[in-house]
Amino acid sequence: MSDLAKARVSSAYIWRSKQFSVRLDPRTIWASLALLVAVLIVAIWSISAGDFPMSIADIFASLVGEGQKPHDFIIFKLRLPRLLTGLAVGAAFGMAGAIFQSLARNPLASPDIIGFNSGAALGAVIMIISFGATGFLVAVGAVAGGLLTAVLVFTLSWKGGLNPYRLVLVGIGIGFTVYAGVSFLMTRTDIFFAAAAQHWLTGTLNARIWRDVYVTWLGFGLLAPLALGLQMSLNRLEMGDDMALALGIRINIVRSLMALIGVLMVSIAVAGAGPIGFVSLVAGPIARRLTLSSGACLGGAALVGALVLISADLMGRVGFAAQLPAGVFTAVIGAPFLLWLLATQIRKGAM
Repeated sequence: MSDLAKARVSSAYIWRSKQFSVRLDPRTIWASLALLVAVLIVAIWSISAGDFPMSIADIFASLVGEGQKPHDFIIFKLRLPRLLTGLAVGAAFGMAGAIFQSLARNPLASPDIIGFNSGAALGAVIMIISFGATGFLVAVGAVAGGLLTAVLVFTLSWKGGLNPYRLVLVGIGIGFTVYAGVSFLMTRTDIFFAAAAQHWLTGTLNARIWRDVYVTWLGFGLLAPLALGLQMSLNRLEMGDDMALALGIRINIVRSLMALIGVLMVSIAVAGAGPIGFVSLVAGPIARRLTLSSGACLGGAALVGALVLISADLMGRVGFAAQLPAGVFTAVIGAPFLLWLLATQIRKGAM
């Protein structure tokens, strides 16, 4: 064990009981608190900024039930549902990305790169265009599309085991194929439905309502504790199958459960705000660098994902005369990051 590793272990906070023990790293705690503060600052800014700016005093007055009616309408009908949906969607994308990057042991294996976002988008678009569905039924379509795409990608990638390089290549190919199906549907529907679907496909938090808040937070609230409960087993899987078996991990069960949780998270997020790209890609690596963690860092990835998405949405609202979808800004952030990851993987000889 290196001197740095010994120092980190000795400085950790350890709590033990007869049933289990918990070790908390100080840097992880401080990084998480810093991310929470950043999320809170951007959230307050997001509520206050816009065509009708409000002060912090006005915001808190409305939140405690003592605000003016115009302020209450803007906050509770327009800005708060948008913000809360963005937090849940960003956290779900971030955590799902960290799960798949850890399972494949490859930072390129995020859901938006390997086709799961596209699969969920296809399922949602089918429900919107073919059945005129909204809300919960769109979420059902997204979940079905995401699951079928995941099964297809993992099946075609499996050859005596899960090869990370093959997973990325197969996922990219499946993603393009599925998105071609989305484009085909768009050309076969009414122009007004196609325009609405195209705006949603860009990835946007515009016109979110409380129904979107309930669906996204219910899904994330149910799945996140399950993922966090399995994080220790996921971290041991990163050591390799032989080491994980020696440590008593049921490899196939853990891998299947985490993959299912990740796909469901992606599907719920896509149903809530569209297939927003690059949030899943950047959240996990950024969280690992902030915490210096060698594991999946699921909690940190969720915070980074939420921060990236609501920041992108805020820039789209106040940075230009016309409101731009959040997906435009996440692409601006994520495209250079993807190029950097590719260059890093090539230097390591992983590609």
